[in-house]
Amino acid sequence: MEFHISEEHRKLQHRARRLAADFATRAAQHDRDATDPVENYAALRDAGFYGLNVPAELGGAGVGLFGWSLAAEELAQGCASTALSFNMHLSVVGPVMESPLVARETKERLAKMVVHEGKLIGGNFSEPTTSGLVGTAVPLARARRVDGGYRITGRKAFASMIAVADFCMVMARPEETAPPAAAMVLLVPRDATGKRVDKVWDTLGMRATRSDAMTLDECFVSDDALIVRADDIVPFRRHGANWFWGSYTAVYLGIAVAAYKTIAAIVKERTPPGYAQSLAYHPDVRRHVAEMSVDLEAARLLTYHAAWLSDTEGPTPATVAALYRAKYFVGEAVTRITRTAMTLGGAHALFKTSPLERLFRDGAVAPVQFPPRDFCLASLGLLELGLDPADVLPPLKTDRPDVGPIVR
Repeated sequence: MEFHISEEHRKLQHRARRLAADFATRAAQHDRDATDPVENYAALRDAGFYGLNVPAELGGAGVGLFGWSLAAEELAQGCASTALSFNMHLSVVGPVMESPLVARETKERLAKMVVHEGKLIGGNFSEPTTSGLVGTAVPLARARRVDGGYRITGRKAFASMIAVADFCMVMARPEETAPPAAAMVLLVPRDATGKRVDKVWDTLGMRATRSDAMTLDECFVSDDALIVRADDIVPFRRHGANWFWGSYTAVYLGIAVAAYKTIAAIVKERTPPGYAQSLAYHPDVRRHVAEMSVDLEAARLLTYHAAWLSDTEGPTPATVAALYRAKYFVGEAVTRITRTAMTLGGAHALFKTSPLERLFRDGAVAPVQFPPRDFCLASLGLLELGLDPADVLPPLKTDRPDVGPIVR
């Protein structure tokens, strides 16, 4: 693994660490109330993070996935919900900036919006009927061409920060197009006519992401809302895998780091009555901490290496395999680490006032967050063995017998 952390990366880490310290003062309350951390989004804007992965020639910071992974690991230690929901902004800006299918003028327009106008963009491709386990590539939402723009009809799910983002980037299928994989990506303004937010977000973890549902009923958007259109949208999604889903991984890594640091401090400080040494001296505690440190370091190296490959090689099979490998392992590691931290914290960790309780719940989301653990392993196996998905039976019978499992 040849990557190294540059001085610029160190500065970005430091900036993210300062933001995280501020976020931590509000994290518990936003989690308890499941409220949008709007103060945190404003702080990220003021710190120049909205244009983090916009190319320098378009006015952004030009930070790649490696730099964001370092920053996300820090931000998540302060407020994981903020890091994850803000990641949705970067996860749609990044693919647009890097895709060869997107016109230069569109990239310039989006860059102006996020860098100079400070617009927050939410990403929302999921729908109530889609499944991360089999990888649904084409949406049910429809876009109908009308004078001056489009009318979008459909329902979206898991729309993080949907009520406060200035725009939401959605995917819809053009009504008049015949190819089965045809789709288009459009920007829907927060106040668009025909858009409704359905407040359904009452969940186990990541509560302050406010990933509510969104209903679009003949929702009108103008012509300049169109970001990209293709008869086969899968290459666009696959090319942007590093941002579309690979960028989530470091957020969950940050949760694991926070849990590890928290429990290490607790066991060193807590001395039971009648004993002269803290719980840190207990042999079972030492063994558990050692196991957590192994998980954490392996997870960190896999995450960093995958991000470095993405920045240096682009969306090669080796890069995509590394992204799947990191997402799978981090998801497993964070659940082990947070569970062990809860166990070592004892009954005190069960209280809502304990940061371990929140970290445990947020960490539980990791194996479910797309791509889920089984999708990661299935796709990684195809890539490692060099198999063509078209030559492999899909996991479920499909209405398109000419295709195999989806890998993206």
